[in-house]
Amino acid sequence: MSLLKPTVLIADDHPLVAEGLQQLLESDFEILGTVGNGDELVQQAQSLRPDIVLLDAVMPPDNGFSTARRLKETVPHCRVIFVTMLDEPTHVSEAFRVGAKGYVLKQSITSDLINAMRAVLRNEQYLSPGIMGEVRESIEYPWTKPGGFTVQLTERQRQILQLLSRGDSTKVIAGTLKISPKTVLFHKTSIFRKIGVRSPSDLTKFALTHGLTSLSTSKRDN
Repeated sequence: MSLLKPTVLIADDHPLVAEGLQQLLESDFEILGTVGNGDELVQQAQSLRPDIVLLDAVMPPDNGFSTARRLKETVPHCRVIFVTMLDEPTHVSEAFRVGAKGYVLKQSITSDLINAMRAVLRNEQYLSPGIMGEVRESIEYPWTKPGGFTVQLTERQRQILQLLSRGDSTKVIAGTLKISPKTVLFHKTSIFRKIGVRSPSDLTKFALTHGLTSLSTSKRDN
C-alpha cells in the first residue's frame, strides 16, 4: 500500500503559473486545487487543511504577506512557501516574519521547489539558493524565545551565535567566517541585545533551546 502524498494548495493570480506548478508537482504531491486571490486561499485552506501552501508574494486583494499572516492565525499547522520573483531582503525577512517556512524564487523554481517542500515537511526552513550571498546575510529569521517573544537574527548572526555557543573565541570565529574580529564583536553585541542575554552561559542556553548546538559541542572547551 502506497503512502499518502502530502497535500498542497497553490495560490497565484496568474493561471498559467498555477497550472505549471500543478504539473510540476502532481506526481509527488496531492494538489488540492489552485486559487487566484488571498481571500479564496484562506477560505480553501480552512476547509481543505493542506500540508503546504504555495503562495505568490504579489496577490490580491492586499498582498501575499498579509495573506500568510491570516493563514498562520487560522490554519497554524499549514506550512507556507512563498514562490515569487521578489528577491529583496526586506521581502524575504517579511515572509519569514509573518510565518512562512520557505522562500523560493520563480527564476529557479524547477530545481528549488521540491527541495523546499521536502524541507518544510521536516519542519525546516528553506531559502532559495538563488538569493545572493550578501542578501542572505541581511535577512532576518524569527525565533520564539521562552515566554513567546520573537527574536529576529540575520543568517550571519545565526552563524556567529552557533560558533559562540560552542565556545569559539572571537579570533577563531573571525578565521572560520573570514571576517574581521571587529565585525564579529559588532554582531556579538547585536546578538546579545536582540536575544536579551548578558552572559555566554545564557547565550548557550538559548542556542540549546533552539537546536543550534549540542551539549557535547557547547562543552568542548571545558
